[in-house]
Amino acid sequence: MATVRNTIEDIPLEEMVALAQQGDESVQNYLLQQYQPFIAKCVSEVCKRYIDPKRDDEFSIGLSAFNESIKTYSEDRGTSFLTFATLVIKRKVIDYIRYMKKGPSSVSLDETYDEEQMENPMEYSVVKDQYEREQDSWYRRQEILDFSKKLSSYKLSLKELTKVSPKHKDSRDTAVRIARMIYDDVQLREFVKEKKKLPIKELSKQVEVSKKTLERNRKFILAIFIVLDEDYVYLQDYLKGVGC
Repeated sequence: MATVRNTIEDIPLEEMVALAQQGDESVQNYLLQQYQPFIAKCVSEVCKRYIDPKRDDEFSIGLSAFNESIKTYSEDRGTSFLTFATLVIKRKVIDYIRYMKKGPSSVSLDETYDEEQMENPMEYSVVKDQYEREQDSWYRRQEILDFSKKLSSYKLSLKELTKVSPKHKDSRDTAVRIARMIYDDVQLREFVKEKKKLPIKELSKQVEVSKKTLERNRKFILAIFIVLDEDYVYLQDYLKGVGC
């Protein structure tokens, strides 16, 4: 056993990561064991306290994040593995703290890590921006997947929306405004959520558009209503200032 450990120790870190990605479990386990002090240090910098690997849940989050770093790291990122792992660990621990508090956290990535501690602060900045973009992209994809499922419950689809979306800005703004009005009205909102359709007759009494127009834009209005009714951070961002 000692011979294997000595052999592993002679391998450069980035090469060890590559071996672990290729399925070498002995190297992966070695990394997870040997870098526990590094993980604890990263977690401690976020939590602002001593971290006990055997007792603190935050360490488990950090260990899982380090393992994720092993799986997802690429030298093409232009940064070292430990720099990348640092960002992944800190982001995951921050997300965990926010989740446990069930509200916005006052902790930010910039507050938890001093760039001057890095050997190359510019490298830190580059990998930080890159990782945040990748995280944003991942969350955006998850929103779209969930949105697609919600659409199907209304017998709608993303492909269909591209065909029925109003072509003119004024028409889109009007449709979004109607969706907002439905969402803000408790009775109308509950009707749509229960029946999975628009109350055309009731709406025609409250808006200055014809039944024909409501019918033509029905699917688009329903889609916007779904976005308003769900906790979609990215999709709702597209609606800011529209139909207000």
